[in-house]
Amino acid sequence: MSPQGRGIATGRLPAEAGGDRFRILHVSTGNVCRSPITERLTRHALSHRLGGLVAGELIVESAGTWGHEGAPMEANAAAVLADFGADASGFTGRELLDEHVIRADLVLTATRDHRAQVISMGHSAGLRTFTLKEFTRLVRAIDPATLPPLDDGMAERARALVRAAAALRGWLLAPSADADEVYDPYGAPITFFRSIGDEINQALDPVVTALTGVTASR
Repeated sequence: MSPQGRGIATGRLPAEAGGDRFRILHVSTGNVCRSPITERLTRHALSHRLGGLVAGELIVESAGTWGHEGAPMEANAAAVLADFGADASGFTGRELLDEHVIRADLVLTATRDHRAQVISMGHSAGLRTFTLKEFTRLVRAIDPATLPPLDDGMAERARALVRAAAALRGWLLAPSADADEVYDPYGAPITFFRSIGDEINQALDPVVTALTGVTASR
């Protein structure tokens, strides 16, 4: 599997070995629907806003708690990415391993169950593991002026964002049990996939804005 097929950057240095790099890991169940969509939409948004500035600093990957190792992305998931102009090529599914969690600076999961599974793996993952929608809710409450400027490096800004979100977690609770869930479209018609894609894209927008300091062009 090509490193370029998994993330923005071509290298795969562990986070502890490369302080100038920040690694985001998206997690769902099979790693053929939700997490591939989230991975590739994240990459697309970052590249659109920052272009080559991202390449050396930020790596975006995904895996599944019951991942279909080596499987292609679901066709409907690829169609959703095409709707957004994002690249679905070169993707292959993989099962979540300890090494993925160890190397990740931020883990964003589709559901609370996925979050619990990641945290149960250990590796001090609790403070850097959130559901996607949970992280979005917390990020919205963070004053971007309190984050390091992008001139200090995206990795530094991203780590500060994760620390700030973790500090707010006990104060900003989900308004309902379903608020932090992105439901599985596996086996559903393309219309449901598209609704999930819209949901993911909307949740990612404030996260990418906070990471980059650049709002999406409308």
